[in-house]
Formats: sequence, C-alpha cells, structure tokens
Amino acid sequence: MNAAIQDAWQRARRRQWWITTLLAVPVALAISAVAWRLAGFNAATVVLLLTLLISVGVATWRARRLDRQWLVRRLDDHPAVQDSADLLFAIPAALSPLQQRQRVHVAAALQSRMPELRPRWPGRWVLASVITSVVMIALALGWPRGQNATPLFPGTAAPPATPAQPPQLRSARLEITAPAYTGQAARVQSALDGKVPQDSRLHWSLRFSAQPQTATLQFHDGQRIALARDGEQWTAQWTATRPALYRVVTEPALRDTRLYRLDVVPDRPPVVRVIAPDRSLVLGTPGQRQWPLQFEATDDYGVVATAQLKVTLAQGSGENITFREQTFGLTGTGPATQRRFARTLDLAALGATEGNDVIAQLTVRDTHTPTAQSTQSSSVILRLPSAAEIQGTDMEGMVKKTLPAYFRSQRQIIIDAEALIKQRRQLPAEEFVKRSDAIGVDQRILRLRYGQFLGEESEGGAKPPPTSDALPTSDTPAAAHDDDHDHDGEHAQAQAGHDDHDHGAPTDGSAPVFGSATDVLSEYGHTHDHAEAATLLDPKTRATLKAALDQMWSSEGELRQGQPERALPYAYKALGFIKEVQQAERIYLARVGPELPPIDESRRMSGDRADLASRTLPLRALEAPDQAIVQVWQQLADPASAPDLDALTLWLRRNEARLPDPLSLAAAIETLRITADCADCHQALRAQLWRALLRPLPQVPRRSAPDAMGQRYLDALEATP
Repeated sequence: MNAAIQDAWQRARRRQWWITTLLAVPVALAISAVAWRLAGFNAATVVLLLTLLISVGVATWRARRLDRQWLVRRLDDHPAVQDSADLLFAIPAALSPLQQRQRVHVAAALQSRMPELRPRWPGRWVLASVITSVVMIALALGWPRGQNATPLFPGTAAPPATPAQPPQLRSARLEITAPAYTGQAARVQSALDGKVPQDSRLHWSLRFSAQPQTATLQFHDGQRIALARDGEQWTAQWTATRPALYRVVTEPALRDTRLYRLDVVPDRPPVVRVIAPDRSLVLGTPGQRQWPLQFEATDDYGVVATAQLKVTLAQGSGENITFREQTFGLTGTGPATQRRFARTLDLAALGATEGNDVIAQLTVRDTHTPTAQSTQSSSVILRLPSAAEIQGTDMEGMVKKTLPAYFRSQRQIIIDAEALIKQRRQLPAEEFVKRSDAIGVDQRILRLRYGQFLGEESEGGAKPPPTSDALPTSDTPAAAHDDDHDHDGEHAQAQAGHDDHDHGAPTDGSAPVFGSATDVLSEYGHTHDHAEAATLLDPKTRATLKAALDQMWSSEGELRQGQPERALPYAYKALGFIKEVQQAERIYLARVGPELPPIDESRRMSGDRADLASRTLPLRALEAPDQAIVQVWQQLADPASAPDLDALTLWLRRNEARLPDPLSLAAAIETLRITADCADCHQALRAQLWRALLRPLPQVPRRSAPDAMGQRYLDALEATP
C-alpha cells in the first residue's frame, strides 16, 4: 500500500471522528445542562466529563470501523480500480504474474487519480443535534424550580434513540472452487461479480450492518437461493452451470439493491492441427517405405496423454475399391494444454502397394468430466503412384517443351533505341554497334510478323546450296551480310512473295526424298500464307500497313548499321501507321446473305390478350417481427411511459439462446424495474432492445400521391386507346 492510499485512508478516519464528535458534543452539553438543573454544578461537571469521554470513545470506535475491508470496498467503487483493490494489500510473492501486473496497474491508476474516501458531512444530522441540544438546554434552564416540580427527565438522561436504519451489506466473500479437471486452485474474492469456469462451486459469505430477518439470492430467471445465518454471517452455495444475474434480497430491504453478474466460461473441445505432412494430399515417391506423421493438440484445460490414430488403406480402382482400417495408440509429449503426437507408419506392414491410398486421422480427448470431449483432425492422404503413372511421368520428362517466341513491340523498339543513344558515351564502339544490331533484329522480326497480314513469306527458311553455275545471289556467303541490309533486294523479294524458290519440281535435278517435309510442301502446297486467306482488309488499311512495313524496313536498315539516331524517325512513323491500322475498320463478309421475311406491320399489337394477367406485382404488408417488443421499444422513447417489463422478461427467457448478450438486456430490465423514473435507464434498455430486435426484410417503398398535373397525365394515359 503506497503513501497516497494511506494518507487518504487516514483523512477518511479523521473525518469520521470529527463527524461523530460534532454529533455527540451538543448532546453532552444538553445532558450536562439537565444535570446542572437537577443536581447542581458538581454533578453537571462530572456528567459533562463523562459524556465527553464517551463521545470521544464512540468517535474513536467509529473511526476504527473504517478498517481495511472498508477501504477495499470504497476503492472498488472507483472504476479505475476494476474491483482489484484487495491486490494492493496482498503479499506480492503470493500473487500470480497476472495479479502482480493488475496490482501495478491499479496502483498507477490510484496514483494518478485518488478517489475521495472521506465520508460526507451530515449537515442535517449536525443541525438536528444542535437544535435538539439548544431546546433541551433552554428547557433545563427555564424550567421553574419548586418542591412539587416534576423533573423533566427523571433518572439518568440518555441520548435520543436514532430511528431504525435499513440493513446494508458490510462485507462480502465469494469462494470459487473450479472443477478438478481444470487444475485451477480455489480462489476467494471480495467482489460478488466474476467470471468462473462452468460447473464451478460458488460459496457466498455475507455480513450486514444490521441483521435482517431473511436473506436470499434472487437470480434474473426467477431462481431463489436462501441464505443461511451462521452467527453474523449469511452463507449460500450454488453450482454455476449458466451465466446469471443476481441480487441480494433481505427483509427489511437493503439500502443498495445493485445487480451482480456471473459469466460462466464453458469448456471448449480440443483443437487438433496437422504439422507433418504440410498438405492434405501427399504424392508418394517410387519405393517409399515409411510415412512420418506429426500432430499437435491444444485445449484450454488439458488433453489426455493418449490418442487414437486411425489409418485406412484404400486398395483397388474404379468400382472395385476395398477399405481396411487399423487403429494405433499414440502417447503425446509436452504440457497437458499443448501435446504433440508423432508416428512413422511402415507402409509394408500396412500392406500398402503401388496405386494404394493411405488415409490417417487422429482422435484426441480432453479431461472434461464426467464426459470427455473428443475432436478428430483433418484427414491426410498418401497416394502411392502406380506403374502406369510412373511411366507416364517419365514420358513427360522426355518431352522437350519450347516456350513461345517473345516479340518486342514497336514502342519497345523505340524505347530501347532511345536508351541506347543515351549510353553512347559510356559504351565502346563495338558494343554500341552490337546492341544497335540486336535492336535491328527485333525490328526485323516485328516487320515479318506484320508482313504476314499482307501475304509476305517468312525469311530465313531452308534453301538449296549454291552451285558453281548459278548466278550470285543474296544467299551466297559473299552476299550473306548484304542480304540482311540490302533494302531493295530483300524488300523486292518480300513484296513479290517468292523468297528465291519455286513451287514446281526441284531445279537441281535431285529426286524428292520420301517423308521430307520440305519436299511434300513444295510439291503439294505453299509454305506461305495467301493474302486473302489471312483476313480481308480494305484497300486503305492494306496501304497503311504497307507503309508501316516500309518504315520498319528503313528503321531496321539504320539500326543494323549502328545508326539508331537515324532510325528513330522511321520507327516513329511506323508506330503512327500501326496505330492507324489498329483503329481501322475491318470488313467481314458473310458467305451467304440472310434472307429474312418482311415484317407485317398490320399484325402489330393485335394479339389476343384475354388470358394475360396484370403485370402489377401484389404487395403484401410484411409484419414486423416481435411486435410486442417493438411496442416496448417505441414506448421507451418516452421517459414518462410505463412499458410492460414482465412481458419483456418472458420474451427474454424464450429468446435467450439467440441473443448475443442476454445478461446485459436482463440487467437493463431489472435496473428500470427498480428505478422507473430514471430517464437514462429508459435509453439504456432501448439501446439493448435495438440490438436484440430482428431486422425486417427490405420492402418496396410506397409511391407518393401525384399532384394535380401528374394526375391529369395519368388519366390521359388511361384514356388513350
């Protein structure tokens, strides 16, 4: 306990001492005045000293009644303490890490903002004591002396009796004994609210400022548990099987009738996770003999150390599949709340062969009593490949897979050329020419791709070797380099569409080779596409595309010669022509024109509509769910209204299962039942009901009534034939 709490506690005791003293001193003076009137000055002095000593003693006793339990209750009334004030007075070594952390949090909260612990000044009682004493002193001093005078207060004077006060809960002790399977030790708390495990045993011990005639615990569902008196304590026991709200009810009634909440935490079933393998379907390898398995089971209180591993062997194919199950017992390792189970299956011992499936599933149980909860893991499957599947896999590995060629776009060629121009100073001359030539090759490939739409043939195909009597052509080694750069010769060949070969018989006199793809194509067909077979382009589009190819040819020639600056204007023009071609209209002609019958306008809107129903959809008013509850919700909008809380309580008991937080709604109902004139309680209950109401289905909004002009328009539509 820090110094701030100690200081506030001492101030509260001093305030209580002074309150008692101020209430007792006027009474002592009045008694002394009566004694002086009856017995003289000496007797009055003795009475005054005795009454002052008694007043001081009563004040000290009342100040000491503000003990540690009173301090804990007063601190718990502060929201920042969170009903954890008793941790400040406990031994730190005996607290758990969570309790120590809560203790530090509460101490910091009190250090920043210490609540007012001093009792309020009873101004009315002090005023009444002073007035009563003054009246008694005046009567004592003014009463006439005489032999036959009857004393005003015969015998020993005593302070006036205070009216009977209603009982008040002075101290509370709630002992929580969790079920044995949870492994939690019994704990004791001074707060009557709490969160306990399901099936916990609760034991109440209550003390009151004045002993009531009867005392009970009244729950929100109507259950009542009578408190038995044991000396000054009232005790009761209950098994927490469900969440509940309750209050302490006494006869006569308590001054404080607050509600207490008990949240019951159910025991959840265990959770099983597959660690190995890392996927649900595992494809086995040829010759595999073992299959390692590993699982992890977690539970809030504990998992049984033994688990059952069910292994199913599926054999056969098609409709002739047989299953054989085997069960193995596994022993887990690790703490009870997180155990691991491992097993390596011997496939030969299981009888698994090629083409079989091995299915494994683990079943674990927790320590819940009297009936344990069990959970099964997801199934993991090991599929052993058959001989046919292995052979098919090997054949797939022998097939050579070729990726499709990647063609650069005209825009990318321009970007590469501009980037190369910027790097001219950093690159050697040979490297610069080499890169420019590579860009020219990309330009050539792109030109050939677009040339296919005009019926041009592919370049670079197989050609017969040159002979000594043949004229020098671009295919000879001497002209090999010029073939790549000669604009006129190659362009002329591309436009002519011949590519230095003939579609007739071989000119070299050699006989065709049987099975040769080149000879078959040269004899029975063409190796290039026809211009009209690819697509039908209008003459304007063909001319634009031909102009783009010419610009590509010029750009390619400059790039191949290492002049990207001179190639950029041609490349830009080619890009512009390509954009025009992309935006051009293409004409697709149908082989046979459609011959549709003419439309007979005289038959229009002349059909028989005798059996046709109205297309107006019937609108049925949707009844709002829970009409009685909707009415209560509407009534709560007026603080002066008196909603039917009994009907609302019955509805809550019937629909408690579907509500997310029924205890909060029950608490709001009970609070309004006690304080019916509380406007904030009306709004709190209304907010809770809004969360509990079912949302109505969306409806078609009603059309607003038309005005005079709109009505004339509708009448005109109906009058029109």
